Amino acid sequence: CTFCIIPFGRGPSRSVPAGEVVAQVRRLVEGGTREVVLTGVDITSYGSDLPGALRLGGLVRKILAHVPELERLRLSSIDQMEADADLLLALREEPRLMPHLHLSLQAGHDMILKRMKRRHSRADAVAFCEKARELRPDIVFGADLIAGFPTETEEMFEASEALIDDCGLTHLHVFPFSPRQGTPAARMPQVAGPVIKERAARLREAGRRALDRRLSAEVGRRVEVLVERPERGHTPQFFEASLESGRDGDHWPAGSLIAASVVAHDGRMLLCKAG
Repeated sequence: CTFCIIPFGRGPSRSVPAGEVVAQVRRLVEGGTREVVLTGVDITSYGSDLPGALRLGGLVRKILAHVPELERLRLSSIDQMEADADLLLALREEPRLMPHLHLSLQAGHDMILKRMKRRHSRADAVAFCEKARELRPDIVFGADLIAGFPTETEEMFEASEALIDDCGLTHLHVFPFSPRQGTPAARMPQVAGPVIKERAARLREAGRRALDRRLSAEVGRRVEVLVERPERGHTPQFFEASLESGRDGDHWPAGSLIAASVVAHDGRMLLCKAG
C-alpha cells in the first residue's frame, strides 16, 4: 500500500510450513493453551510462497483436524480480498473457528482506496461482510480505518464513516493518518492536522455507538468466556467480558472456559454472571 512502511522493515512475507504450524499448536495445547490466534503481517497470503496449493483456509482445517483438543482457533487481521473459498467454508462448518474477523478495510471511498493502492472497492468490502454473515450469522467484524488520508475530502470521509453501518462493523481500530518517510502517500497533498484529528474522533464515536448497539443485543444471551486475567476474558466474538461469580468466593484462573449469562453491559464490555 502507498502508506505502509512495514515492507521496508520486514521484507516480503514468509509462510511457516503447515507441519511446523500444526506442531507448534499441538505443543501449546499440550501445555494448557485453549485458544490459539493465527497472526502475521498478511495471513491471507499464507502459502503463496510455499510449494503446493495450501492456503489459509486449508491451514485452518489442517490445524483443527490434527489438533482436535484445541478448543478455539482465532484469526488476526485479514485482507478480505484474499480470503480463499475454503476459509469461508471453514467459517460455516468449523464451530471451533471463532466468529470474529478483523478486516483491513482502511477507507470507504473508492478514490481513496485507489490512492492507497488497496485491492478492494467499497462494494467488495460490503459484499464480503454480507457473504460471511450469511455463512456464519453470529460473526462479528472489526476493521482498521484511517482518518485523513491525503486528498480525503469531507464527502470521502463520510463514505468511510458510513461503512461502519454498511458492513456492520463492531470493533474499530481508528488511525489518524501520519505520513511515513519514503512512502508514496507522504508525497501526496496532505490533509490539515486538526481536520485529521477531528475526523478520527468522529470515527471513534461512530465505533462506540456501533459497539454499544452490538453489546446491547448480547444482553440475555448465554456465552462462553475464556478467562485471561482475574474475572476478565473474551467471548468467541471477541467481546470483552467481566465475570460476576454466582457464589461468594468463586474465582477462575487464566485459561478457564466459563459458561455465563450476559446480564448487562457498560458500553465497553459485557457484564456476565457465571453459572
